[in-house]
Amino acid sequence: MRVIIQSDYQEMSKYAAHMIAEQIKRKPQSVLGLATGSTPLGLYKELIRLYENEGLDFSKCTTFNLDEYLGLTPQHPQSYDSFMKENFFNHINIDPRFSFIPNGQLDPLNLQGIKIYCEWYENEIQKEGGLDVQILGIGANGHIGFNEPGSSFGSRTRIKTLTEKTRQDNARFFDNNIDHVPKYAVTMGIATIMDARQLILLASGNNKALAVKKAIEGPISAMVPASIVQMHPQAILIIDKEAASELEYDW
Repeated sequence: MRVIIQSDYQEMSKYAAHMIAEQIKRKPQSVLGLATGSTPLGLYKELIRLYENEGLDFSKCTTFNLDEYLGLTPQHPQSYDSFMKENFFNHINIDPRFSFIPNGQLDPLNLQGIKIYCEWYENEIQKEGGLDVQILGIGANGHIGFNEPGSSFGSRTRIKTLTEKTRQDNARFFDNNIDHVPKYAVTMGIATIMDARQLILLASGNNKALAVKKAIEGPISAMVPASIVQMHPQAILIIDKEAASELEYDW
C-alpha cells in the first residue's frame, strides 16, 4: 500500500488523473472501475482536460461503476447514471455501449431477480478480463462503494441497506432532506473491488481524516470496510493534507 499526500484537493485530483491517463496510454482497452460523489469530480475534470487538450483517447475503454441508488430512474438528477453523464461521459469520447452502471430500478422484493442481475454484472466484469483500476472514495464511516460497516470482505455485487450516517451525509444532494435519500443501493461487493489489479482511493478534507486514519493505520476490520485496502498488493491512496491530518506515521 502506498500513501501519496498532496497539498490540496486540486493537486490530489491531478495526480490521480495522470495515473489513470498513463494506464490508458499503456493499455487503450483498459477496464476502469469508476466512483461517484464529490471526491472524484476533480479527477474527472482533469481527465476531460487531458482529452480535450492532449488527446487522451477513451474510445477503447470499458467502465463499470461501483454503485447506484435503488429507486431512482437513470434520468433522475441525483442518479449516478446522470452524475456520470453530466460530469464525465458526455465530455469524452467513450463508447456508451461499454459504460456499465448498476440498474437502480430493480425491485428490492424480487430477490431472485436481484440475484440474477447482480451475477450478470459480475460476469460482465469478468468477460472484460476484470478491472485494471478501481477508483474509490471513502465514506466518513469508512465505507467503500456502498459497502457499509459490517459488510463481508467476501461480498459480491448486491443490494445494501444504507446506514443513517450515509443517508445524512448524502442528504446535501437531495435538498438537505434525508427523506428524499434512497434507503437502498446496488453496489459492487468488497471482494469484487479487491479483484481489481490496482486500487486508487481518494480522500479530501478534514471530515475524512478520521476515516482515513482508521483505514490505513487501524486494524483490518469489517466495521471499517476501507481497511481491507491494506491487503491489496497494488493499493494507492492519494489524499490531501487535510485528509492526512490525523495520521500518526510519516507516510
